[in-house]
Amino acid sequence: MHPDRTGTTRFPVPVDAVLRAAGWQPGRWDIKQAEIWADALREHISPAGHRHAVFPAAVEAWAEFGGLHLTPAGPGRQVAPAHLHLDPLHGLHMARTLADLGRALDTEVCPVGAETDTQALLAIDAEGRVYALDHTGDWYLGPDIDQALAGLVSGIEPTRLTAD
Repeated sequence: MHPDRTGTTRFPVPVDAVLRAAGWQPGRWDIKQAEIWADALREHISPAGHRHAVFPAAVEAWAEFGGLHLTPAGPGRQVAPAHLHLDPLHGLHMARTLADLGRALDTEVCPVGAETDTQALLAIDAEGRVYALDHTGDWYLGPDIDQALAGLVSGIEPTRLTAD
């Protein structure tokens, strides 16, 4: 039976199609590449001495989705769908910014990738929640990588983080 009718896909059908077109499939797991990224982030120290936090939620997201270029087609539901490159090295030089966000949220935050059109940085916290940081502010994308990717690919407007 066609996935549209079974409702058994992990992601909404249009999101699943974008992920599969980028090379994702259920069970994808490149832990070797994830560990290379983890080592690169751990070894990087900013000129001011800031370091990246690396934790299991980030490594798991990289192992499953790392390296993918997501290019959704068509209009989004509320905003334009995001074109994504899921590579944490987009945030290599953002250790202080991510540490500042982590302090504000009372958690650790690590890069996941970037929106290639806007250069927004995608980040994940130690609990698996996902955020975007861009020139307009910091945004909450969802409680886990699945919901964040589904929202970005579908063009669902994210929630702005505020001081409250």
